[in-house]
Amino acid sequence: MSLDSRLPNFRALNPAERLNHIAEKAQLATEERQLLAAAGALPIDTADGMIENVVAKFELPYAIAGYFQINGKDVLVPMAVEEPSVVAAASYMAKLVRENGGFQTSSTGPIMRAQVQLMNVSDPYGARLAILQHRQEIIDIANSRDRVLIGLGGGCRDIEVYVFADTARGAMVITHLIVDVRDAMGANTVNTMAEAVAGRIEQITGGRVRLRILSNLADLRLARARVQLSGQTLASKDYSGQEVIDGIVDAYAFAAVDPYRAATHNKGIMNGIDPIIVATGNDWRAVEAGAHAYACRQGRYTSLSTWEIAANGDLVGTLEMPMPVGLVGGATKTHPLARLSLKIMAVTSAQELAEIAVAVGLAQNMAALRALSTEGIQRGHMALHARNIAIAAGAKGQDVDWVVREMVINKDVRVDLAIQLLQQRNAAKA
Repeated sequence: MSLDSRLPNFRALNPAERLNHIAEKAQLATEERQLLAAAGALPIDTADGMIENVVAKFELPYAIAGYFQINGKDVLVPMAVEEPSVVAAASYMAKLVRENGGFQTSSTGPIMRAQVQLMNVSDPYGARLAILQHRQEIIDIANSRDRVLIGLGGGCRDIEVYVFADTARGAMVITHLIVDVRDAMGANTVNTMAEAVAGRIEQITGGRVRLRILSNLADLRLARARVQLSGQTLASKDYSGQEVIDGIVDAYAFAAVDPYRAATHNKGIMNGIDPIIVATGNDWRAVEAGAHAYACRQGRYTSLSTWEIAANGDLVGTLEMPMPVGLVGGATKTHPLARLSLKIMAVTSAQELAEIAVAVGLAQNMAALRALSTEGIQRGHMALHARNIAIAAGAKGQDVDWVVREMVINKDVRVDLAIQLLQQRNAAKA
């Protein structure tokens, strides 16, 4: 049975009702429902084995973004995030995109780089060619360290060698191992391979190896997403479709030329991507590092996404960026909710997960640009943020909605105002 990612009136349900709805859609077993419903899904003993010095566990809200249709397939998207408006904005944009054929995505193979830093060579260019002369031997040494990966069709595919002839510490020769890591993120694999070949590189060149480590600029492991929407879809009661499209493209043009704007623009993209990376137990810091480094690949920091106007007047958005994620290894296997997140998304490969993440990032970017270029970011964001403020002021149950409504009506969202409103409501009840 194919999954339907539409979630009409989902916001009106309480958390237990939403969980039951998602469990039915994703065909979760009883114990999986219970895992999501109960506190402490991550046992303390498991947490203690994941990192050091564990004293407790830290929880984030775990939500589901709906309406996503990617390459014709409906996807429910788990998101672990603390920021209000992220999940709602992504879902709403996915709903609009769905009316226009959904997201179209693609990706490269799961290729990662390991770097081996060679020092103390007087002839760095000669050392480079010597290393390349032993290319196949180095590849074979690297592949000897992970027979499982080789059996799955992965492994070291090639090497590249770069020379930095004049650095503060003298000449450096950097060997890159180009590794197909299959459905793993690949850090441990490529690091092990880099360490394995270090001694042979020293023998070949007479130099000394220092660092042996992966690169988080995963520029050979790209995921891409594309959307095309009509002005009719984007129109609102206050703005025509053409005004919305022009506003989004103007906002993009600002980010394309100004790094101060681009930093916030790209942060909005990562607002959609990071929650998926966290929910699936992947390394969100690696994804962030690669994204921002990739944004600088042309010598200056710029927008990761592009927004254009098609010949027929439609809005066309694209996003291409590194996406080093995995389905095996690390927290994706040890954290119970990470495994459950992958099941809810029904992903079968790391590349599919990468494409979903980039599609959600593009949706989040479109939501932010649409709001910024029309009514402003605060109108929608602060209405959702008001719930946090009301709760921080001590409101509970139905009082939360009442305090939120009053602050939104007054267009004034502050903790001190929330406290004042709550006191007035309590006094009226007395």
